[in-house]
Amino acid sequence: MTTPAKRAYSANTRLLHADRLGGVEHGAIHKPLHVSAAFNYPTARDLVEVFQGNQAGHVYARQGNPTVNALEAKVTLLEDAKGTATFATGMAAITAVFLALLRAGDHLVCTRFLFGNTNSLMQTLQALGVAVTFVDATEAANVRAAITPATRMVFVETIANPVTQVADLDGIGRVCKDAGLLYVVDGTLTTPLLVKGRDVGAGLVVHSLSKSIGGHGNALGGAVVDTGLFDWTTYANILPPYKKGPADKWGLLQVRKKGLRDMGGTLRAEDAHRLAVGAETLALRLGRVCDNALALAQWLEQQPQVARVHYPGLASHAQHERAARLFDGGFGLLMSFELREGIDTLAFLDALQLVIVSSHLADNRTLAIPVAQTIYYEMGPERRAEMGIADELIRLSVGIEDVADLIDDFSQALANIT
Repeated sequence: MTTPAKRAYSANTRLLHADRLGGVEHGAIHKPLHVSAAFNYPTARDLVEVFQGNQAGHVYARQGNPTVNALEAKVTLLEDAKGTATFATGMAAITAVFLALLRAGDHLVCTRFLFGNTNSLMQTLQALGVAVTFVDATEAANVRAAITPATRMVFVETIANPVTQVADLDGIGRVCKDAGLLYVVDGTLTTPLLVKGRDVGAGLVVHSLSKSIGGHGNALGGAVVDTGLFDWTTYANILPPYKKGPADKWGLLQVRKKGLRDMGGTLRAEDAHRLAVGAETLALRLGRVCDNALALAQWLEQQPQVARVHYPGLASHAQHERAARLFDGGFGLLMSFELREGIDTLAFLDALQLVIVSSHLADNRTLAIPVAQTIYYEMGPERRAEMGIADELIRLSVGIEDVADLIDDFSQALANIT
């Protein structure tokens, strides 16, 4: 009697069953919470081998634990990647990449359409002696023109927050491959389900797990994912202690050691558990929010009180054709729109009854925020103008409500303030 061959399940099905099929204590179907700060081994020699990286295991919870590792396995599966290191927040993940892999005198090419906190981090890097050149990443030629002999890394976001510019992702990937540069992509706003980092040539992908992958607005987390495409033997800044074992693990090992052991950006086991469970419904949630966002964007574009709508799913968007080619199954949850001059932006937001006026992105509920007056206020008017952020700009993170209810809410708010 022959044993039936195992079926090749889809990534979504494997994600849903990842804990169970990976072997879980006591027959549980979710990896349980491991909250111990310390771990012990049968012999002192075993402990030494784990400390020196010669044997798998945990030495101290600051560098990870079994619950966190289970989440990392799921993110790796989503990205079809080589490995993942998780962090307390998305900003901790990005910071770990830059501080672990760059040093004074290096040069970084960065998109100028940049999340506000990441923009602030770039100022910190410059103060530490890393040169940063901001470019319009919607054209790969701009990246190529900015490269110098000191360039080590290129950093872009898949969809820019808040005006939704779509970078020339695969074009920049080819530029980086030709130049031998590490290409880092922030895939938070698309998730691996719309575009995988490896498909556009990225060596590393960063995610704020607090957003779509977790999805419920109840936990913070970040991830650095190694796609396996970058040759770490060519990277000048890998330190000798991390050049052990297979070379394709050197980069992520250094990011993990510096970002977790040295900087302490550790993800709590409780948050890792919430994020891992939230990830199981990513495909369902993302499909709904992409449909809702497109319908709402199309409706807003037809309203006389709205000056313009920024959403990659609209034919009017400057990178619509690129987004349609690169993204698989939708255009994401983020959009923004500008009210016509003379309409009070804050009064409009106050008139909303269903939509929540709040920061954050990728909650199950639709969120709205006035951009220039809040999350990008510190940036200043000149930098906001460079990024295309008008004073009347409202950012939306579209949720999973019935789209008719969302349209009704925006309709009554527009009517009330005009």
